Amino acid sequence: MSRTPQGQRASLDKQPHEVAAMFDGVAERYDLTNTVISLGQDRSWRRATRAALGLRPGERVLDVGAGTGVSTRELAQSGAYAVGVDLSLGMLHTGKRARPEVPLLAGDALRLPFADASFDAVTISFALRNVNDTDAALRELARVTRPGGRLVVCEFSTPVNPVFRTVYLSYLMRSLPAVARTVSSNPEAYVYLAESVRAWPAQSALAGRVAAAGWGRVAWRNLTGGVVALHRGIRQ
Repeated sequence: MSRTPQGQRASLDKQPHEVAAMFDGVAERYDLTNTVISLGQDRSWRRATRAALGLRPGERVLDVGAGTGVSTRELAQSGAYAVGVDLSLGMLHTGKRARPEVPLLAGDALRLPFADASFDAVTISFALRNVNDTDAALRELARVTRPGGRLVVCEFSTPVNPVFRTVYLSYLMRSLPAVARTVSSNPEAYVYLAESVRAWPAQSALAGRVAAAGWGRVAWRNLTGGVVALHRGIRQ
């Protein structure tokens, strides 16, 4: 958990206004902080997400929880038309200054501002665990995806090797906040983010929730030993 820039406590119940305020507070140095605390792995995770979506030129892809648009720009390299949506106005403003060519819109993952079946593919990276209602968000992603369209969820997960898992959780809870203090504009927010990662369901449990939300052929693939997992599904 952490204190928001307004000094209020942001608990793991993930109230939307608290989450938005927290990300407003880390927006200016968010991309740099992510690269530092992931030891540069964030770039390879974005590339893996784009590859898993199997995007083709001319397709439309929605990037939910896009933040500053780094992930949206990565998706556009496929030739698809990529649109980013995020709840945090601070993240969006930072992103529009840094990469004005990327379409970024304000929106809630639970009430996306798009018609039914608007996209060929949808993705959400490192943001699903920050949504107030995970299952409703997965259903909303299905709503805006055409039948036969694809979903990829890129999210922190559970390392599969017990020894590595112990080391990783120690880093997450002890070292990550310390590292964040050297680079982040709001290091206390990373205490909440570490807690949210530790509380997140493991790969098989999340796969069951994706399937229950209307996605078929659900599968997952571990990245970096399970620190991150890609969950894929097809809109039924």
